[in-house]
Amino acid sequence: MDPNNNTGNAPSAQPNNNNNRNRPPRGPKPEGASGQNNGGQNRSRGGRGRGGNGGGQGGGKPPLSGSLSTSRGQAVRAQKRSQMDAQRISNKYQTADQVKPQRANQIDDTPRLKIIGLGGMDGGGSKNMILVEYINDAVILDCGNDLGVDLPGINYGIVDTAYLEQIKHKIRAYIITHGHLDHIGGLPHIVPLFPAPIYGSNFTIGRVEEIFNNFGLPMPDGFELKTVMMNENTHERLKIGEFFVELVRITHSIPGSTCIVLDTPVGRIINTGDFRFDQNPLDHERSDLERLKALGDEGVLALLSESTTVERSGRTPSESTIEQSFIDIINQAPGRIFVGLFSTNMNRVQMIINAAVHNGRKVAMDGRSMVSTLEMAIRHGFVRVPKGTFVPIASVATMNDTDVVVVCTGSQGEPSSALQRMANGEHRHVKLKEQDTVVLSSTPIPESGNDSLIGDMVDGLVRKHVHVFEHRNHELDGVGPLHVSGHASRDEYAEMIQLTQPKFFVPIYGAYRVKQRHIDLAVEQGIPRANTVNAENGQVLAFTADKMETIGEVPHGTILVDQTGALVSNVVVKDRVLLSEEGLVAIILTIDKKSGNLMTSPDIISRGFIYMRDNEEIMNGLRVELKRAVQQRFKRVDLDRFKVELKDHVTHYLFEQTQRSPIVIPVINVISGGGRQEGKPQSNGQVQPNGQPAEVSKSPEELAADQQKRFQEMRARLLTQDARTD
Repeated sequence: MDPNNNTGNAPSAQPNNNNNRNRPPRGPKPEGASGQNNGGQNRSRGGRGRGGNGGGQGGGKPPLSGSLSTSRGQAVRAQKRSQMDAQRISNKYQTADQVKPQRANQIDDTPRLKIIGLGGMDGGGSKNMILVEYINDAVILDCGNDLGVDLPGINYGIVDTAYLEQIKHKIRAYIITHGHLDHIGGLPHIVPLFPAPIYGSNFTIGRVEEIFNNFGLPMPDGFELKTVMMNENTHERLKIGEFFVELVRITHSIPGSTCIVLDTPVGRIINTGDFRFDQNPLDHERSDLERLKALGDEGVLALLSESTTVERSGRTPSESTIEQSFIDIINQAPGRIFVGLFSTNMNRVQMIINAAVHNGRKVAMDGRSMVSTLEMAIRHGFVRVPKGTFVPIASVATMNDTDVVVVCTGSQGEPSSALQRMANGEHRHVKLKEQDTVVLSSTPIPESGNDSLIGDMVDGLVRKHVHVFEHRNHELDGVGPLHVSGHASRDEYAEMIQLTQPKFFVPIYGAYRVKQRHIDLAVEQGIPRANTVNAENGQVLAFTADKMETIGEVPHGTILVDQTGALVSNVVVKDRVLLSEEGLVAIILTIDKKSGNLMTSPDIISRGFIYMRDNEEIMNGLRVELKRAVQQRFKRVDLDRFKVELKDHVTHYLFEQTQRSPIVIPVINVISGGGRQEGKPQSNGQVQPNGQPAEVSKSPEELAADQQKRFQEMRARLLTQDARTD
């Protein structure tokens, strides 16, 4: 078989893509499952568009056109529109070499402090990562991933490290504000490439070691994880190159959250991390406002403040305000209770454990990430559990309904989470039933699009006659609040600015529009607007003691990671999007080289395009067009040219019939004279003196029988191939 290498990138797809939701449906209804073909993902696009001008070897006739009513230009334009749509989607996650900085953007080496947001300066604040660079020293503040990537087969995105390659000799440390994945999820990918110690609080370093231990891919030979635990309560300062670092305790929805205070030769930088000012946290670890004020009194050059919920007015309620709600629900619920929450919210887990013990119930935990984090939290003393409180999730089915509370992942409707599997009836140990109560102790993550996932999950729960408590409807249900945000509200963001009194203000970790609101708030607090900047990923902010300016842009972008932890090319993602939108059609022709005639009827494979049994007229018409194409053009042009013309003609025909432009892959199998595939001599196992196989003399009948047998085997192999796995 001669594989086609002039038909565009062969696809590698999974159909579960929800992008381009607003595009109108076109043509016949697609198959229920589009395919995946892992072969030849990056083949050459040579020859596209050259088959429409006639000529070629022996080409007295123009290329194929037939009597199609639509013009070839219409089909080409439709195909280009599909490709552009797919490109727009994949461009949201470009790699650094696809982002072309302006010509004037040059980075200087003058002794100025440079702050560069490599991630987290757009969207809802994700893959958060900020580089602070001064002459020959650089530190990285946070190193997260983006779990909100909605592309076929993609698990998350991480920061493109192209610029780190340029300055890897300068990197002295990674300093982490807290242990959420959007702040630490990129570490296992990036630290082995650019090794340096990782600094953080006790709990944060525990989380870092946890994700390295659970990372699915092997580390490079010789790599050794180095971590440094810092005490955020004693204001210790450690020297890192030209910098001094201090961590300041702050409240958030995960223990061990801190602000990073970085003293540089130019001035003091404060990165707030994610925060709120909880005056009565469950663990009694309040934000160290006194230290923040003292730092502000000493002088702060620049405040880098997270901006996630700056559009929310007032102050965020204390975590302690929801404790009574759980006590009441657990006390009054008639059956089993399931609580879905974020796997890292150990204070919330402690609260539920306390409420369960108060009501004489046992606690079962489910969700790999939650169990792993809980084990680490108990080991480090952040969660305290009375002896005999925990029971295995497998024992829940045999316990009395009023004796157990299940704490699990899935509050965001994640497809593979424990609660989602329970809602779908796919959980190994737990089958939900009437009288069960489910409590969703969260709200949708901003900018994530999780609302629909949560809604679908709740629909599934309600169909099982399970009573569901959601925070957004807690007043309708007559219960107290079930969730408080881990992020500040507008008054707290203003208070952070008042405490630190920075000369310059840079909003970080948020969408552009939200960061602009944060700048407006800073101006209200007395910061001159000229001393603020709404920086984007890759922009370089240069500081002296008296001046801040944007001086250029460094390479930046997103690297996509699949479910195994492997990196995925942006080109492959584009093919997957195309497949999920338009599908694939493979055309398999077996042609006698001598006569130029088809040896059998053309074989057609459709994946994700149309269901062939419901569209036999279209398929029969396509076979007629293919036979005519072979008769008219095969012996007039070379093989590569014929493939290009055939692909264009099939695309044109299918567009006229369906108004859709699937990926078309023609495969031409040319059988040479004597019944042999071209370039493959037959042998009886004997070897000539020159080392080549000795050819066998066979009768015409034997040759014909061998040829037919080989062809039938090849045809069966092709037609039974599953494009989703092969």
